[in-house]
Amino acid sequence: MRVLSGIQPTGQLHIGNYLGAVKYWTLLQEKHDSYFCVVDLHALTVEQNPKEFAKTTLQKVIELIAAGLDPERCTLFLQSHVKEHTELAWIFNTLTPVAELERMTQFKDKSAKHKKNINAGLLTYPTLMAADILLYKPDGVPVGKDQEQHLELTRAIAKKFNNQYGKTFEEPDSLVPKEGAKIMSLVDPEKKMSKSDAAASYISLFDSADDIQKKIMRATTDTESDIRYSPLKKPGVSNVLQIYSLFAQEPVQDVEKKFQGKDYATLKKEVANLLIDKLEPFRKKKKELENREIYIQEILKRGAKKASSQAASTMQEVRDKVGLVPST
Repeated sequence: MRVLSGIQPTGQLHIGNYLGAVKYWTLLQEKHDSYFCVVDLHALTVEQNPKEFAKTTLQKVIELIAAGLDPERCTLFLQSHVKEHTELAWIFNTLTPVAELERMTQFKDKSAKHKKNINAGLLTYPTLMAADILLYKPDGVPVGKDQEQHLELTRAIAKKFNNQYGKTFEEPDSLVPKEGAKIMSLVDPEKKMSKSDAAASYISLFDSADDIQKKIMRATTDTESDIRYSPLKKPGVSNVLQIYSLFAQEPVQDVEKKFQGKDYATLKKEVANLLIDKLEPFRKKKKELENREIYIQEILKRGAKKASSQAASTMQEVRDKVGLVPST
């Protein structure tokens, strides 16, 4: 079975990213032909500082390896290193109705957030994402719930291409981890944890022990005193219990019983101590990798070579089906 997923290079990996995606990727790479891509071209839909952007992109690769991706067990590469992504995206643009792109939730959200930069890339983001996926003809795509709409469009594009030009693409299944898919903000526990929000709202995989302690102790709870798992009535406390449950690998009901009769401060101290212990190996690995630039570049070179081989094969088939004249 072949799987593929991608992640933007901007912002540090936080525990929500890890539990909802990257931890799942580390399990998939053990059993499947796994492709993981840092989608740097997607990130250009928001204005970037070029010098900082290059550093941020390489930093994301380091973070992924530190978090458990093994370049010996998966294909790790940069989207921009495989030219076929943009070529296939253009062909998909010619098949995709503008109305379909305009109804995408992410386009609406980002257009509202970046009113001075509503660029064409924001609109056609899903067709590039479809190309990212279908180039590699995966059986499954690990996605968060917020990307399900884009994957539905990817299937629709695959179907339309097949109907118009002949059977070429399979429609990949979505692979969603059962647990940890939605960790909430520490500041506003009714919102999903996001790296685009203030730093106090999330725990980075690479935060210092002091930062973890401060963020957890300041996490929003409520004015009551009982420790009870009830996401609707007690979202803040429930979020803290969920974080403990997932990192301790204990059912949340057992965690709830463990802290019954104790106060919020005790719960938060225990959660902070658990996170400090569990995240320490990630911090150490990241620090080690930051001094191995040649090694990181070699991983990306090897990943791009393997990804390009598969992408070129798919594009040759697509060009033939579409009727593009072969280059001599």
